[in-house]
Amino acid sequence: RSYSGPETEGQLLNSFVQYFGDNLGRKVERMPLIEETVLPGDSLLTLPVVIIGNGPSGICLSYLLSGYRPYLSPEAIHPNPILHTKLEEARHLSIVDQDLEYLSEGLEGRSSNPVAVLFDTLLHPDADFGYDYPPVLHWKLEQHNYIPHIVLGKGPPGGAWHSMEGSMLTISFGDWMELPGLTFKEWAASKRRNIKSDRVMPEEIACYYKHYVKVMGLQKNFRDNVYITSVSRLYRGKDDEDRSQLNENISTQHLEMEDGQKSLTKRNWEVRGYQRATDGSHVPFCLFAENVALATGTFDSPGRLQVEGEDFPFVLHSMSDFGAAISKGKLRGKADPVLIVGAGLTAADAVLCAYNNNIPVIHVFRRRVTDTSLIFKQLPKKLYPEYHKVYHMMCTQSHTVDSNLHSAYTSFPEHNVLSFKPEMKCVLQSASGLKKILKFSVALVLIGSHPNLFFLKDQGHSIGHHSNQPITCKGNPVEIDPYTYECTKEANLFALGPLVGDNFVRFLKGGALGIARCLAIRQKKKHELIESGDGGGDGVP
Repeated sequence: RSYSGPETEGQLLNSFVQYFGDNLGRKVERMPLIEETVLPGDSLLTLPVVIIGNGPSGICLSYLLSGYRPYLSPEAIHPNPILHTKLEEARHLSIVDQDLEYLSEGLEGRSSNPVAVLFDTLLHPDADFGYDYPPVLHWKLEQHNYIPHIVLGKGPPGGAWHSMEGSMLTISFGDWMELPGLTFKEWAASKRRNIKSDRVMPEEIACYYKHYVKVMGLQKNFRDNVYITSVSRLYRGKDDEDRSQLNENISTQHLEMEDGQKSLTKRNWEVRGYQRATDGSHVPFCLFAENVALATGTFDSPGRLQVEGEDFPFVLHSMSDFGAAISKGKLRGKADPVLIVGAGLTAADAVLCAYNNNIPVIHVFRRRVTDTSLIFKQLPKKLYPEYHKVYHMMCTQSHTVDSNLHSAYTSFPEHNVLSFKPEMKCVLQSASGLKKILKFSVALVLIGSHPNLFFLKDQGHSIGHHSNQPITCKGNPVEIDPYTYECTKEANLFALGPLVGDNFVRFLKGGALGIARCLAIRQKKKHELIESGDGGGDGVP
């Protein structure tokens, strides 16, 4: 069954129930098994948009696709006079219906994506200058702007936030973690949560995101416990080779028929996977989509050193594994220190965790402590005292050729790990080439993480800025149109959040805005085409 604008939400929900069960309480039969040899047929669900990933990126995109629209508040005055003048010019239009390139021109911020900077300054004006101005936007729910979509995630709404270490504070303020239409403080007050600091714990953020989906009425679009195994393009017409033609024309052979009427929802993508049932069994599914939005984040695959012995069971790659080892008492009474590799905030979290549990630490990292690119250099001391405590130890308790290990913490700046040995020893090499062997109780490698896009052709290597290389947040993000967030190398495939370099929740919301505007324009053109009665003429993909 194919869904486009004229279809009702009720029909869409019924098909969701058929395929994914019902999260709203009604008992339904389990999603039907689908053979691997299944051919595209009318019995399979076809949607305008499938969103892969149910973290804040996927949630925010669902919010906008559900018809929520931001308008300039009547009393609002943006502190940027040039931007405010532009906003006043089209006060009667929602931001989704305005020219994002025009609005974002000349703005500067901590994202390389202009729409991300625009949306952030509308939601948090001058936040980087220390101001706490209210948003200049107010939100309206416009049902006629609903675009049918489904959000598929491995766990509950909130994504990786549900699996982060719960004892550490977030790097961002709680206000910067919030999504449109519900402030974090409002949620905390409604739940009688006692928020003692502007920075909050990941578990609080995870609960907020889960509640957000419910209170905004988005849960009908979300399906949990879903694992994607493949996303593949069904065909590549001539128009897919020429992007300018692709955005202007649609051939009649790609139009689908339903109940005798023309539908302009094209089956560009086949999405396969399985849903994990409560009894642990896997129920396969297959559905079709005109557009796919990648909102998977970058927490799928921990970064690895690629050295000998890294696969030993005493070499860990996540804070959750480290926390579990501590809680189970595996490190209690150990004479040898914990070896922590990395100089980012997660590594600093691990140092603090070990330090607070009276576990001695060897801290190894490649950079100099004076390196200006270290994240600690960018954090104000008053707001992040615990991280500056770690940075102070990195600088003042470092190992020298003539010194022994300090009792609680010793840093090894400008050192690389060469190998791990089965007797729980590690071979380090300094910048000058000197090697040293250290004994440890457990090693923790925390050098970042990367997205796992195994379900795409060539694992998604073809859609980055550097072709045939893995997608990474900093070095090789997905290459997108800066205003629509559509992949420049793959039509009808969108990406947002960390996949395009926006690691902070503040900025990933801009991706949702760009995609929503792009799809709204295309949806409007489709409706005009249908109303004109010229189903075989010019249209949009």
